[in-house]
Amino acid sequence: MWNSRLGNFKNHFAKLIWNHHLLSPMKFVIQEHHASRLHYDFRLEMDGVAKSWAVPKGMPEKRGEKRLAIQVEDHSVDYMDFEGEISEGYGAGQVIIWDKGEYQLLKRDEKGIKVKLEGEKVKGTYVLIKFPKAGENAWLLMKSG
Repeated sequence: MWNSRLGNFKNHFAKLIWNHHLLSPMKFVIQEHHASRLHYDFRLEMDGVAKSWAVPKGMPEKRGEKRLAIQVEDHSVDYMDFEGEISEGYGAGQVIIWDKGEYQLLKRDEKGIKVKLEGEKVKGTYVLIKFPKAGENAWLLMKSG
């Protein structure tokens, strides 16, 4: 009987941890990046790093709008606070924080990611869907709500 109660407790505790992970807010940032071409870097705090996408035309503003998002290398979470000049090399140019806030992870699987953003400018539900027709690191970024 004791083992049964201990097993129930472990299952309940595991569910609490999983739900906390899904419901606890994490950071996101959108950095306006004046490199060789203006684009926006969309970053989500996830798996201990800043998962990152370059979005050439900026974040979709209306429901159903789609934008190409190219996944780039993960960055340090500390980089999400960076504003300033990258002086030389790949990505050289001015970086400005365009928006930042917290997000909730609503869904994540092998096909995509769904998040609810609560920023200063950007609010709502967004979906990133892998888009292999456009390339290995290509995703579609859509506002869904």
